[in-house]
Amino acid sequence: MTEFVYYADMFGTAVFAISGALAAGRLRMDPFGVTVLAAVTAIGGGTIRDTILGAQPVFWITDTTYIWVVLLTALMVMLLVRCPRRLSGKWFQLADAFGLALFTVIGAQKALAYGASPLIAVMMGVMTGVVGGMIRDVLCREIPLVLRKEIYATASIVGGILYTISLEYQVAQVPAMIIAMVGALAIRVSAIYWRLSLPAFELNGDHHD
Repeated sequence: MTEFVYYADMFGTAVFAISGALAAGRLRMDPFGVTVLAAVTAIGGGTIRDTILGAQPVFWITDTTYIWVVLLTALMVMLLVRCPRRLSGKWFQLADAFGLALFTVIGAQKALAYGASPLIAVMMGVMTGVVGGMIRDVLCREIPLVLRKEIYATASIVGGILYTISLEYQVAQVPAMIIAMVGALAIRVSAIYWRLSLPAFELNGDHHD
């Protein structure tokens, strides 16, 4: 199971790197810009998580495979992708949802391993899953996806809660991971399929008495 999680983590890293590289391509960035956006999207959340937890050195320094996955993914996108829409379709969204669910569980797992409380573990799981994309959007001068109506961070929060609660009820590690990932995936995939979104907080202009 540990080996499966590792390879799935690499898959998620590649998917997140693709979304960063595509965002850079839409803004006509140079190869360095494409690589930077691919990297911050793929490993930005985990980097900030490790920094907050005091996990030194951060994961991609210990295992440089993450860096190679990001670099090769960015290079492949630059060389092969001529139709971003084809790569940004439903299948890519589903792969991204899988990455989100897995990153959430991995983040929460690492936080608990460092002695964090369940609440902090949920926060670290969400951070691992969504902060990279937030940094990407900020660098692209967009309002981050997770701060808009899109049901994205919500799926990550539910996944983190399911994981920590499962462990609290003495569920074994692997079943707890599966429960959490299925929960997060179900919410995110439902949001994609039925185009569900959260209500927006909207102020109706200034009121003058």
